[in-house]
Amino acid sequence: MQGTTVHAVDPPTCPPAKASAVAVETSDCGGPRCQPPAPHVPVPVFPYDVDPMQFALNLEYTEAEFFLHGAFGVGLDQIAPNLTLGGPPPMGAMKANLDEVTWRIVAEFGLQEVGHIRAIQNTVGGFPRPKIDLSASNFARVMDQAFGYHLDPPFDPYIDSPNFLLACYVIPYLGINGYTGTNPIIDGYETKHLLAGLLGVEAGQDAVFRALLFERKSETVPPYKGITVAEFTDRISAARNQLGKCGVKDEGLTVPPELGAEGRICTNVLSADRDSLSYARTPEELLSILYLTGDEHVPGGFFPEGANGKIAREFLRKPFAAGDNKAPAN
Repeated sequence: MQGTTVHAVDPPTCPPAKASAVAVETSDCGGPRCQPPAPHVPVPVFPYDVDPMQFALNLEYTEAEFFLHGAFGVGLDQIAPNLTLGGPPPMGAMKANLDEVTWRIVAEFGLQEVGHIRAIQNTVGGFPRPKIDLSASNFARVMDQAFGYHLDPPFDPYIDSPNFLLACYVIPYLGINGYTGTNPIIDGYETKHLLAGLLGVEAGQDAVFRALLFERKSETVPPYKGITVAEFTDRISAARNQLGKCGVKDEGLTVPPELGAEGRICTNVLSADRDSLSYARTPEELLSILYLTGDEHVPGGFFPEGANGKIAREFLRKPFAAGDNKAPAN
């Protein structure tokens, strides 16, 4: 898959400048000192690594489609169609009305997700993109469920940058939880390298979104009088905890001081446990949240027909066909 075709999209305008210092080639590279130590267990991918790592494709597909459509108005079917493995296009995704800074960030992150999908498929194989509901009405349901009543007008993630950033708060953080939970149960050195690389970038993306929202934490989200950005994040996090049914593993941008870092601060730019480590979630928890049903056996929400892959399909009592586990076409 080294030659995956990424189709042209309207690129961001980059100012003319002298060559980047980091892009200049140098002959002083390579050799043994640049290589990682030999792995203690010389097995690239163990058979039991495959299903947990493939499961992550459900979130990676979702993020890719949301970011790409939000920035460019098109998704994987136009950007990298071979990575969809024949799965259906997302429902309701569209180009968002973004300011330039937000657009550049979302565009970059969307293209990063293309690389994530390719890397997973190249390492452990993949499955067809599931049916994903990224419609404004589905995000409205997410917010209504978080607040416990119908927002008026219904929440629309595509209407402006603040709303899109709040919608971005909904999804990527779950990827961090999933990768943190997967880490202890995989052993192959290539699989571990893949997971570490994915987790690093996913955590970075989530941190950017949370930092951008933190700058606006006290601002009211129009047209919802009296509801601030911070309250939106608190409600979303509380709803995910309720759906996940495994205690507090999610926190908004501000918390009571006893829940902050070292129990001393209410600022909560990054959500983490008492030792400031990332929270872990199981596939059951993640599906319960993404389905918006609180039950990994009952699909809905972002996956109206259920997530894909062996783990998700077994919860739906729809065994995953061996032929569905495949690598992308070059």
